[in-house]
Amino acid sequence: MRQAIVTLTTDFGLADHFVGAMKGVILSLAPKARIVDITHQVAPFAISEAAFVVAEAARWFPAGTVHMVVVDPGVGTPRRALVAEAGGHYFVAPDNGVLSLVLARGKPKVREITADRYFLHPVSRTFHGRDIFAPVAARLASGAAPSRFGVQISEYERGAFATPSSRGGRAWRGTVLKTDRFGNLITNFQAASIPEGRISVRVGRHSITRRVQTYAEGKPGELLLIAGSSGYLEVSVNQGSAAAMTGAAAGAEVNLTVGAKRSAGRCSPPGRPA
Repeated sequence: MRQAIVTLTTDFGLADHFVGAMKGVILSLAPKARIVDITHQVAPFAISEAAFVVAEAARWFPAGTVHMVVVDPGVGTPRRALVAEAGGHYFVAPDNGVLSLVLARGKPKVREITADRYFLHPVSRTFHGRDIFAPVAARLASGAAPSRFGVQISEYERGAFATPSSRGGRAWRGTVLKTDRFGNLITNFQAASIPEGRISVRVGRHSITRRVQTYAEGKPGELLLIAGSSGYLEVSVNQGSAAAMTGAAAGAEVNLTVGAKRSAGRCSPPGRPA
């Protein structure tokens, strides 16, 4: 029996027993599993933020890693539980869009978890992380095939935040996926898909037009546009907080307009996941 890495991404914080309880369940069922905390500091109920975090961290783990994501404001409701295979990794999460960015890459296999014989009983209506997701993640880490947990499905929640929407012409409406600890606003616009030339990004009452390659190119207090390390366009301030300046947070609307080019034709949507 193989014992894989199991990663945890939650909005539980570290002050309560929740994370410890889930780790206890995993280690009871898969004693040799290696548990890695991606983060437990996702903002409460922030599905888009968790989707971004797990998508960006998971790609750097070895193939076969099991990623458990528990940001679950619908816990206890009829929302489904999922186990997914994508990019050589396994993902266990609620069906609320938290896997949207992961599942947009490649051709994933997604299953609804219905085999309740693998759950802890009685199942709490408020803690599926412990009673459903942790037991499934542990068994995947021990080599269980995803097919043991349920049948494959094609319809699952895809968050609207995953891809910007067209506003017509050369304009798109996007969203802030996450505000990092430096106050950078990470948008869902793929920087590589935005053509060279003049662009304008509007966040709240602020319009930002200057694109730079490094934070240090900015003047103190100047809002900038930069391609972040994850490939998304970010609104930033050199040694300052764009979040504080704009008042924006995860989920805030961002509007992008691309200046006219000499050559005719439409721009490609600047938000397809890399």
